Amino acid sequence: MCGAMDKLRAMQTFVRIVDAGSLTAAAATLHTSLPAVVRTLAALESELQVRLLNRTTRRLSLTGEGRSYLDSCRRILATIDEVEAGLTASHVEPSGQLTLTAPVLFGQMYIAPAVTRFVQRYPRVRCRMEFTDRVVNLLEEELDVGIRIGPLADSTLVAQPLGHIRRVVVATPACLRKHGTPRHPDDLARANCVRFTGNAAHWWTFQENGKPFQVQVTGNLEFNQTAPAVAACAEGAGFGNFLSYQVAQLVQARKLRIVLETFEQPAWPLSLIYPHARLLPARTRAFIDWMRDDLGPRFR
Repeated sequence: MCGAMDKLRAMQTFVRIVDAGSLTAAAATLHTSLPAVVRTLAALESELQVRLLNRTTRRLSLTGEGRSYLDSCRRILATIDEVEAGLTASHVEPSGQLTLTAPVLFGQMYIAPAVTRFVQRYPRVRCRMEFTDRVVNLLEEELDVGIRIGPLADSTLVAQPLGHIRRVVVATPACLRKHGTPRHPDDLARANCVRFTGNAAHWWTFQENGKPFQVQVTGNLEFNQTAPAVAACAEGAGFGNFLSYQVAQLVQARKLRIVLETFEQPAWPLSLIYPHARLLPARTRAFIDWMRDDLGPRFR
């Protein structure tokens, strides 16, 4: 076997054999002969110097090396499909229905304005937004794109990194003048803290010398929603513990100040996710590019 095109065809044949379940079925779907499929597989194994499939008269089964190589082939072929689809999509005006999901407050503050700008640029696209703080299964709920804050556990999703989100402690300048700027998170145990309903209301997590630790906090205000908690903190009610985007505008306006930065936990990834990378509609591809350019610079 020689040449990149021959290698790609061999990889496609190998994937098709696995998906079809037999050499004969693969030959039929590839519109070629069984001997041609057999020769391609044999040549691929010979070049790699490993056996990819265990073949008996009844069934095929992947070897350990074959399973690993299969995953690599799928990623490579999906990337090629994505690049080719992108070249085609660049000549197509995005249109049609696009559905997306995002956390409630982040969606209200950042996604809704960005999507409004997107549809002004691409008026033939119709966008439906669903803002919720629960983790949404994109496939089950038939959503095209999601914005997620935090680690991604589902390896079936494709993720485009947009930046990072910190968890920060803030207070008003007046509050800091009156009560002093805390030097260590333990100082918060003696301060009035604006808290959230649930277990996290009483314990805030920090990191020191690479190790996480918690501080028990108290206060005379407790909320089950972020927006009123941020508002109360901005009125000087006490210290608050929020995601950085939730207070970014108030920090920029110098109405709140971030403290204890050296004790913050590692920042969470901000990602744009979608179910697969193959043959995305022009509207989805345009939206991914738009959000990466629109949101990315704000959260790097």
